[in-house]
Amino acid sequence: MSNPAKPGPILEACNLFKSYDEGRIEALREVSVSIQHGEFLAISGPSGSGKSTLLQLIGGLDAPTSGEVYFEGSLLGSAIDLDTYRAKHVGFVFQAFHLMPTLRAIENVQVPMLALKTSADDRVKRAETLLMEMGLENRMGQYPNQLSAGERQRVAIARALANSPSILVADEPTGNLDSVNSARIMEMLTGIQKKHGMTLIIVTHENDIAEMAPRHIRIRDGRVES
Repeated sequence: MSNPAKPGPILEACNLFKSYDEGRIEALREVSVSIQHGEFLAISGPSGSGKSTLLQLIGGLDAPTSGEVYFEGSLLGSAIDLDTYRAKHVGFVFQAFHLMPTLRAIENVQVPMLALKTSADDRVKRAETLLMEMGLENRMGQYPNQLSAGERQRVAIARALANSPSILVADEPTGNLDSVNSARIMEMLTGIQKKHGMTLIIVTHENDIAEMAPRHIRIRDGRVES
């Protein structure tokens, strides 16, 4: 699905600052992180610590107030524009799923492929393959409100994988799930990461989730604590 892991960093965040409300709110302060190809990294911290802000910056969903983010040595927002970066290189999984309620599961999975002008036949085949991998072969024609929370998150994971990204970022992916579904989703995410050599970055406030990662960064008050 993605390229084999390469040596060296896939992402480098250098001295990131992010402020809001004309500088009155500092979400991130002097944050620098280097992330390797194929690495599984957890970012944790209390609510309001800045962990989701950091994920948004390295995922290209937002730009820092100052500092730089590099993808394979290319400066985001300059050498590579954020739309291209998100479309080609990053898959997103969110706590609230963010599925489109008027689209069936198989149609939701196809949405990211529209940005790459994939043919209609290829989109359908790809979506079917991914949903089958998620164990949802009998749920492809269902709308999100006809799916359980765990099923919706599995559709969201399939959608995140649609364009074969090299980076998978997950913001509290188990936050809306019970313990059984949380365990299943984490098993899926880590299995995908190992199978395809993807870089997996998970933001969580749950210590048991964070401790699954070989590397764990803690953020407090907008700074890397450990």
